[in-house]
Amino acid sequence: MNLPNKLTILRVVLIPFFVCFMLVPYFDGYGNYIAVAIFIIASITDFLDGRIARKYNLVTNFGKFMDPLADKLLVCSAMICLIEKELLASWIVIVIIAREFIISGFRLVASDNGIVIAASYWGKFKTTFQMIMVIVLTLNIETPFFEAAAQILIYVSLILTVISLIDYILKNKDVLKDHK
Repeated sequence: MNLPNKLTILRVVLIPFFVCFMLVPYFDGYGNYIAVAIFIIASITDFLDGRIARKYNLVTNFGKFMDPLADKLLVCSAMICLIEKELLASWIVIVIIAREFIISGFRLVASDNGIVIAASYWGKFKTTFQMIMVIVLTLNIETPFFEAAAQILIYVSLILTVISLIDYILKNKDVLKDHK
């Protein structure tokens, strides 16, 4: 197993630790700081695995499958924890997760037709802003600046989620047509 795939697996392995430090009351007071550190490490692995795989020609089918799945698991787990902590509205998380299901469905249908749908820049911006949003919300620093920044990041993430969904649908609408 190559380094990028190991980094992807590390990202998945870090998720339960992140969730534990976010939600277990025993860590109340400092658990969110440990959770942020874990989330940042996991987010860095997302950046590194793709970069290393492309630079050293280590792209694998496992990586193509697991990397986006690991990203979705990490970010969605974090957002669900933020609902539990009452730091993020559930309707926003539902919109974001619905987008992930729709795009995954598109990719599945495309794959059945021998088409690969690559990640778009909108999708990458969306993921970046979602990760920054999770970090700021998890820190939960109660100052006017951080509270305003958190609200801005929530709505920018939501807007980018919708834009990236529309972009995927418009670019790949032919995937849903019957090919006879």
